[in-house]
Amino acid sequence: MDKAWLDRWNDRYRSEEFAYGTQPNVFLKEQLAKIACGKILFAAEGEGRNAVFAASLGWSVSAFDISKEGQRKALLLAQQAKIEISYEIGALEQLNYQSEQFDVIALIYAHFPASIKSTYHKKLIPLLKPGGLIIFEAFSKDHLQYNSANPKVGGPKDIDDLFSIEELTSDFSNFEILQLEQTEIELNEGHFHNGTGSVIRFIGRKKAA
Repeated sequence: MDKAWLDRWNDRYRSEEFAYGTQPNVFLKEQLAKIACGKILFAAEGEGRNAVFAASLGWSVSAFDISKEGQRKALLLAQQAKIEISYEIGALEQLNYQSEQFDVIALIYAHFPASIKSTYHKKLIPLLKPGGLIIFEAFSKDHLQYNSANPKVGGPKDIDDLFSIEELTSDFSNFEILQLEQTEIELNEGHFHNGTGSVIRFIGRKKAA
């Protein structure tokens, strides 16, 4: 992983305040309310707000990120909530997750660098059980104009780091599409997601091989 990318996220999470707040993402919260608890993996989980929320519902939670500062904040949040999460540091290929380990994989603003984002999606797929779900929300390629109008809404400034429906359809081609849409939403998540943005939302169920 590029050192500049790593330094960026450690700098973002170093403050004692939570960059994206401590409340879960609204879309994730809505989706978890519809399904039974099981084993869930949070990729690029940052400061842990979503992982801690899922654990509070009874999910067995695993998470990973490249940022030690993110992990520090996530474990603090979990301690304050008196719950446990497993949170690993490192690139996905360095971690020891098992084939078909998870019932759900959550990708909530998991904006991996453009050079690896599709590769990471494809590496995550074997970790999901057949019938398991991907829950995805992240900024669309059209989000650049929203960010230009209001930088407080956040998001990558390189269009290649953003997502399209076509990319997700390709990356998760062996999935039943339960929901896949580009939509405009209002964000109110900490200091760095505030205002109107354009996102892709995707719920997919992994088909049997």
